[in-house]
Amino acid sequence: MIDEKGEQLGILPPFEALKIARERGLDLVEVSPTAVPPVCRIQDYGKFLYEKEKSDRAAKKRQKVIVVKEVKFSVTIDDHDFETRRNQAIRFLQDGDKVKASLRFKGRQMAHRELGYKIINRLIQDVGETAIVEFMPRMEGNTLHAILAPGKKEMPKKPAAPRPEPPPAPPQSPQPPSAQ
Repeated sequence: MIDEKGEQLGILPPFEALKIARERGLDLVEVSPTAVPPVCRIQDYGKFLYEKEKSDRAAKKRQKVIVVKEVKFSVTIDDHDFETRRNQAIRFLQDGDKVKASLRFKGRQMAHRELGYKIINRLIQDVGETAIVEFMPRMEGNTLHAILAPGKKEMPKKPAAPRPEPPPAPPQSPQPPSAQ
């Protein structure tokens, strides 16, 4: 049994602990039910719930939600279109999102799957250090997928800025004595 100040009151029967809590106008809260004997604390349960909810909200604000963004390719993609989509993928990765690169085969293009693999592998090579390949290219039906995750961000270390030295004071010329 622990009181509201954090001091231990020792091992008490439940009805006695509840009586002490009611006398103080607080609640008896079971903190650790698995301990032998179970640990209870005298505290204001409403305030406890409020503080817990407040800390949960603060933790939720700090967390980063990872979003999977998709970049679609085709077997007949032109170089400029490929570069545009590659740049999009790099931008998504730098923003901290995952990228799903997908390439859909239509009709007779299924006979030339190696062309699709070549395009997706070219994307993986081009993003290089920016991304980690989470799932290598694989076929699902008539679509080829690969998932890229943001790579390790190395924070550029800024060198310490040199302190500017004060400019030397200009030499002062001797002043003639003033006539009084």
